[in-house]
Amino acid sequence: MTSAATDDLSRLLFDGRYEQAHRDVRALLLDPVFDAREGLTMTEAGQLAYRRSRFVHGALERPLEILRDPWRLFALAEWPSLLDVSTFSLLMVHYNLCFGTVVEHGDRPDLKDLVDELDRLDSFGPYMATELGYGNNVAALRTEAVYDAGSRTFVLNTPDALAQKFMSYSGFRDVPKLAVVMARLKADGKDHGVFPFLVRISDGNGLCEGVHAAACPEKPVQGLDNGLTWFDHVRVPRRHLLHGDMGGFAEDGTFRPSSGNRRKRFLRAMSRILPGRLCVSSAAVGAGRASVYIALRYAAQRLTNAPGRNDLPVVEYRSHQLALFTALAKVYAMTLLLNHAKRAYVEQRDAVPAELNHLVSITKALSTWEMTEVVATSRERCGAQGIFSANRIADYGSLLQGLVTAEGDNQVLLATTAGQIIAQDPEQPPAAAPDPRGKDLRDPAFLLAALHHREQELLRAAREALADDSRERTYLEAWNGAMNTGLAAARLRGVRTALECFTRAVDGAQDGRAREALGLLASLYGLTEVQRDAGWYLARGVLTAEQVEQLPGAVDGLCALVRPHAGTLIDGFRLSPELLRAPIAADDYVGAFQRRTGAFGPAGDQTPTGS
Repeated sequence: MTSAATDDLSRLLFDGRYEQAHRDVRALLLDPVFDAREGLTMTEAGQLAYRRSRFVHGALERPLEILRDPWRLFALAEWPSLLDVSTFSLLMVHYNLCFGTVVEHGDRPDLKDLVDELDRLDSFGPYMATELGYGNNVAALRTEAVYDAGSRTFVLNTPDALAQKFMSYSGFRDVPKLAVVMARLKADGKDHGVFPFLVRISDGNGLCEGVHAAACPEKPVQGLDNGLTWFDHVRVPRRHLLHGDMGGFAEDGTFRPSSGNRRKRFLRAMSRILPGRLCVSSAAVGAGRASVYIALRYAAQRLTNAPGRNDLPVVEYRSHQLALFTALAKVYAMTLLLNHAKRAYVEQRDAVPAELNHLVSITKALSTWEMTEVVATSRERCGAQGIFSANRIADYGSLLQGLVTAEGDNQVLLATTAGQIIAQDPEQPPAAAPDPRGKDLRDPAFLLAALHHREQELLRAAREALADDSRERTYLEAWNGAMNTGLAAARLRGVRTALECFTRAVDGAQDGRAREALGLLASLYGLTEVQRDAGWYLARGVLTAEQVEQLPGAVDGLCALVRPHAGTLIDGFRLSPELLRAPIAADDYVGAFQRRTGAFGPAGDQTPTGS
């Protein structure tokens, strides 16, 4: 039975949508199909991920219905990766990137058979955009689809090795695949830019004629069939062009793109990237929550020697608290920031303003970076137990490595966003630094003011560096001089927004104990961020020298106050030992680990503990 505080925390963490969007997806993970299977080859692990994906598909409403409700799509991104990171990858590529593109740009009667095929998961849908030589610069891709008016087909071709499609799922040739392929549409001697095409890659008996694939090198944990894929003059029926409102064929057979420039059409063709970034963030935050949950449950049981006693749980050490409670604060902050970004997307997805694009991009970059640190910290604080895949956290580390790059490499994504903010946001006059005198270092309002001041000052410094005309420079040279400052400002905008979301959650808590715990955690998050750049704040008069010296003690003091609430705070995650099947998260981790290994019990007991 959960407490009122736990229920209130869950309400805030799942934005009041746990019952309607999350409960049944979570319940699927309890099925034996998700039980651990050790000793598999990477190929066997990948094949198992396909079976698990089919199981999830068969147990929920059809992909078409899930796409109509973004909250369901986000929930689907959040849970499966807790037990199989490869299943998450398959589901998100199929549901969001491939099928989402088909539904947005190919919802036509002549494509109903192919839409239904993907909706039934008769074929998996890879998404082929990135090329070996161009990475995330998809606008420059070179795969081409040349229209042949005589046969009413496109000739899809890979001109050279640099244009090979990179990392798409094309290795398991016994799995039917119907992919979305981004290619440069050429017709009537003109290059009309990048458009999506539906292309059959394999039919279950092997690769289709003219389609070639080679497996990528092996990756840790994820045994999926990532590969290089290339096309040798593959004939694609004209109806397989997913032109949507980006153009179409006139009665005389000529292709006519829609009005507007090529870049706008390209961004429209890549429209599923934005919700994809929220899906990536959902998986990252889910993994971060699970990591801290496992690490804190283990820390409450793992006994150590201490002065005067031999049975002190390791969580009672302030050094352990500092690591894990700071991670816990980051998990809450990123969850609440992500909820904010999801709501904004759902409300404005039909006409995406620049501010929404910035929010989603910053959320993706910040949440995946922060959860990478959370997972690494949680794994390290579990000692040797953190190394085993059975205890999950090590696998989450592999997941986060992929998520940092997915849907836009973080560094590139945040730099692009920073450049747009610098160019688009109205310039603010220099603001006076918040007066630190008499301020409580744990006051979220003061911490917010400090963070906001630094954000504005960094943006002002980046603008001035760009506008400096004291010497002749190219734009690239100017941007290079301002880029790192812009990156810091964009990151800080995410941090500041997360703390604002945190303080609203504190105000919105209905249970007194939940409100107290959230308030402490919000202060810990804000104080940790201010401490990160304490020298800057001291130099700018935002902190006094005395306050800078007090920062470590203030953080330690907050950890001591969070300690009695730690169990309640992680119980709000709606996780359980039965769900995660991680031995060190069990109520009796020693017994669970014994059963998992098949080890014998204490001396004199020759009965295997797993019997």
